[in-house]
Amino acid sequence: MSPHHAPKTARTLLWLLQLAVSCWVISATASAAFAADTLAANTHTEPLRVGSKRFTESYILAQVIAQQATLHSVQAPKVLQGLGNTAIVYEALRSGSIDVYPEYAGTISLEILKNPKPMNLDEMRRALVPLGLGVGVPLGFNNGYALAMTDARAQQLSVRTLSDLARQPALKLGLSNEFLGRSDGWPGLAKNYALPQSPIGLDHGLAYDAIKAQQIDVIDIYSTDAKIAHLGLRVLKDDRNYFPRYDALLLYRLDLPTRMPAAWAALQKLEGRVDEHTMIAMNARAELQGVAFDVIGRDFLAGRAPASSDPKITPNTPSKPDPERRGFWAKLFGSDLARLTGQHLALVLASVSFAALLAIPLAVWAFPHPRLRATVLGVAGLMQTVPSLALLAALIALLGSIGTLPALLALTLYALLPIMRNTSTGLAEVPQGLRVASMALGMTNMQRLRYIELPLALPTILAGVRTATSIAIGTATIAAFIGAGGFGERIVTGLALNDSDLLLAGAVPAAVLALLSEVLFEAITRSMGIKR
Repeated sequence: MSPHHAPKTARTLLWLLQLAVSCWVISATASAAFAADTLAANTHTEPLRVGSKRFTESYILAQVIAQQATLHSVQAPKVLQGLGNTAIVYEALRSGSIDVYPEYAGTISLEILKNPKPMNLDEMRRALVPLGLGVGVPLGFNNGYALAMTDARAQQLSVRTLSDLARQPALKLGLSNEFLGRSDGWPGLAKNYALPQSPIGLDHGLAYDAIKAQQIDVIDIYSTDAKIAHLGLRVLKDDRNYFPRYDALLLYRLDLPTRMPAAWAALQKLEGRVDEHTMIAMNARAELQGVAFDVIGRDFLAGRAPASSDPKITPNTPSKPDPERRGFWAKLFGSDLARLTGQHLALVLASVSFAALLAIPLAVWAFPHPRLRATVLGVAGLMQTVPSLALLAALIALLGSIGTLPALLALTLYALLPIMRNTSTGLAEVPQGLRVASMALGMTNMQRLRYIELPLALPTILAGVRTATSIAIGTATIAAFIGAGGFGERIVTGLALNDSDLLLAGAVPAAVLALLSEVLFEAITRSMGIKR
């Protein structure tokens, strides 16, 4: 061994000790935070937790609900935006992760309660009681499903109703993934109208760009979408009355009125206050003007929201500038930047630390046994093949909660493979002669591992941690889909709004963070005297 080997070994052991301490601190902090959240959930000073789905209108209504309750709550309400589709938000409500969210009558009766026919409000209330849920506070508008085409294409093919679609098998349909899977969506619609087309799945926000570019012919829309008139779309008549009414109302935990009577009394004042034209106008401010959701909610409650939308708007009609409109730089350096940065960093640091604490000892333990090593690496590799959203959905069902815990567990699982594989590779690169020499010197297996194998494998192990960190920074954006925050919150919202500025405002900080992590690991590598 080199005469400089001993100092390097000391630095190695110090680094490993620091890593272990860091992991322990992060673990303890995360556990304390989780315990604090659990404790808070059992007190009467907890904040009202408002959820939303991942589309414009739901974002806006969640802000309206939260701000309406603000003056009547002990703590400021907490808004968990863009939690995903109906299944995820409903699971969050059932598990107690949120208290209330805006929902629609047709969705509750057909999708949640699985009733073959639409139900009235009293019927829904009775059916939801055994589930510990309640429904009420009709907001005053119907936001129904429909299919739409550009007016020019519809005129060319003489398509005015959904029945007319059955005579146009060559039409390309791009439908949202939730609509494709809903019992009140495409399966029932296609059967009812004998539609022969095979639609493709497409994000709801991106579908408008696709139909504008004539890449698809038909999309599913919500009747209060602002872009219907803006893009000159023709809403096809539901001539067989397939779609039920989707009156907007509040779906809440049944104990909410008793736990927070003042906030609940405030929410009841929203009944009947939002008509269809007002909702379309608020959606337009978000989608066409880029105004923040909380600003739209604040203006509505203050009576400053537009009273109606312009029915004469056309694709060539320029939208009037909104004084609250934000450009790219305002979105990039918005007031949420520090909060999102902290959340993203916490997720990355905690997940990589947990993964290193688990993967390095596991790889060291399995290394001497080729079959066991192959099995362990195979299981870790299998985790990489599971789609992130599918893994999150499975973890939500398993843990019974949304937010940081399932996101942290998913990121940890994804970070295992590079660290474990590099640890095994690093140990395999240790010259066999050194192992033989150590046995000749009378070293125990632990001494050989501590003084020879780990120091020599350290550069490769560190490269694995480096790779895992880069993966975690990118993958952590999925945490926003289940309310764990991070830069993905902007990306998810940007997708819902089809707002490229907001997408970049989330992607750029994540890219900068990835570059900074590379600089940090390069500095660590140089400080430890590791040559690449």
